[in-house]
Amino acid sequence: MKLRNIICVSLLLGASFSCKKVIDIKETDIIGGDIALKTVDNCEAGVIGAYSALSTNMDILFNAVLADEVKVAEFYNSATVHEWQFSTADVVIRDNFTALTSNGVIADRVNRVLAALPKADSLKVSDGALRLKLQGECLFLRAWSHFELFRYYCDNYGTGKLGMAYMEKTSLSPQARIPMEEYFKKLTADLAAAKSLVPNNLDDRNRINRATVSGMQARVALYMKDWANAEAYATEYISLLPLATKAEFPGIWTDANTAEVSYRIVRTTALDRLGSLWRGVSTAPGGVINIGQISWVASGKLFGSFDQTNDVRFNAYLTNEKLLSDAGRPSNLIKKYAGSAYATGNENVNNAKVFRTGEMYLIRAEARAELNKVSGANSAESDLNDLRAARITGYTNVTLAGKDQAIAAIMSERFKELAYEGHRYWDLKRRGLGVDRDAADAPNAAGQKLAAGNFRFTLPIPQTEMNANRLMVQNDGYK
Repeated sequence: MKLRNIICVSLLLGASFSCKKVIDIKETDIIGGDIALKTVDNCEAGVIGAYSALSTNMDILFNAVLADEVKVAEFYNSATVHEWQFSTADVVIRDNFTALTSNGVIADRVNRVLAALPKADSLKVSDGALRLKLQGECLFLRAWSHFELFRYYCDNYGTGKLGMAYMEKTSLSPQARIPMEEYFKKLTADLAAAKSLVPNNLDDRNRINRATVSGMQARVALYMKDWANAEAYATEYISLLPLATKAEFPGIWTDANTAEVSYRIVRTTALDRLGSLWRGVSTAPGGVINIGQISWVASGKLFGSFDQTNDVRFNAYLTNEKLLSDAGRPSNLIKKYAGSAYATGNENVNNAKVFRTGEMYLIRAEARAELNKVSGANSAESDLNDLRAARITGYTNVTLAGKDQAIAAIMSERFKELAYEGHRYWDLKRRGLGVDRDAADAPNAAGQKLAAGNFRFTLPIPQTEMNANRLMVQNDGYK
């Protein structure tokens, strides 16, 4: 019996010692942050990695499909979201509209860089300035990612409501949602700190600059209904980037120029075809153009809202393609991200314009209307007239009689000016308006109207997140 006990103890000790030795073996296929982010240059690579995760593609498609910018064409693959019948499961699995993963990646990457930056080694004289710039970019990107989470998963801004968890450091622990006012206090503080650290020039529009931060601050203030700051920040942006001329404007959308744009996401290869949100790429067998399968065309409501002769936006954004109408196919194409010609290598390849001056004019106009600066100089009326005059040949100024008329006119102009830029559904939500599609644009009678204030204006927290995070609280309507 004693011998058996000795043998058992020896085996246990041997197993324990073996396990200890295995645990003590240093990983050779993982590069930790202490090595990967050891120098300032390494940290810059980390920031570029965070930029690489930033995309507006989902925002653009989400807002178009759930609102009134598009109608079904030849391939209806998003019925649940287009008809507002999504659940906690299929909004992830079927239609792939989930902002948690993509924005979580951005926040995680910049938080790792922010933790490493203070002690990162400097290898050249310019590293001091670069260190500060990288800090500013990280703070901006962290604010960006959390603002996107708010837009997808939170009710309209207000005290006493829930924000999301605001991730200020990398953690695998479950994180609880925090009060919305606390959430925005952190978000706005990140933007304010970023503003003094990033470049105050437009030399590189592939990375953020001070104008971009002003634009983001204006957008955030708009959603917070902080009208004074929305006006002030939009004015900062406008002072740096005037409206494009009518001659310049089409070139924004063919990537011939960067007029109005402070920050863009460059698409230089066919790996990310922004225009393929609406239609597939084309072929040309025997030299005969065969336009790719069309998922979505412009809604009749939007198509018919433009002065098709005099408004420079119409031909920049949309086209009635004769090749398609002659073939009896849906022909009111979305041209805004068309890229190069049909059946060429960069068809549907187009840069995303993340912030531009047209949006800032409309933010400022709305803020001024809410501040009762409706008419006269420096008013909602003057901003609306200036924007329209820059877009429409022969435009005649309008006079706005009061705040309600001004807001209605501004919302109508946002529908046209910002079409397919990722704003429409959220605009309707934040203004307490419903989705109201023309009957001809709706997939069926049930898919024509979504009432103002409906809980589906806010997405459900995906079930995968609910399962993984025991502290997460589901949104109303989905419990």
